[in-house]
Amino acid sequence: MTHRVRTAHTADLTAHELSAVRALLHDAFDGDFSDDDWDHSLGGVHALVHDEHGLAAHGSLVMRRVRLRGRWLRTGYVEAVAVRRDVRRTGLGGLVMGALEEIVTRAYDLGALSASDDGALLYTARGWHVWGGRIHALGPDGVVRLAEEEGSTYVWPASAGAAGADGGELLFDWRDGDVL
Repeated sequence: MTHRVRTAHTADLTAHELSAVRALLHDAFDGDFSDDDWDHSLGGVHALVHDEHGLAAHGSLVMRRVRLRGRWLRTGYVEAVAVRRDVRRTGLGGLVMGALEEIVTRAYDLGALSASDDGALLYTARGWHVWGGRIHALGPDGVVRLAEEEGSTYVWPASAGAAGADGGELLFDWRDGDVL
């Protein structure tokens, strides 16, 4: 079966479609997908792949602000990438990422995401690079270092500061729940 990716803004998805996305994410993350995680995945563009059994894969891209070398960049931040268990390792995650990467390339200064060890395999195979510098967020009380995100934050394209090879820092905007 040839799969196609549909992209749509959150506002263009029906309540039924959003419910299917939330259910897929709940299952894919073994129930560890919080209300804050869900909120982070909304308000941008979703990439969805369906098959004869329903929603098979999903990812979303939301806009964030990230400061790099004194300049605030319009950043496409990848969220909520998941593939249904019975169709994992069949290329659907790559289809979703391809659609999101195209949007990042055409509409943003930078792409970024935070990856688990398992997810990192998909992203590095597609050309995402781990950010080698420090990670911070501009919190309610000022700048907060996010050392636990160092080594798991990836950027696209690779040319964005030579993937942090110079030890530069990324300063993310703040949000509730997991900041990245």
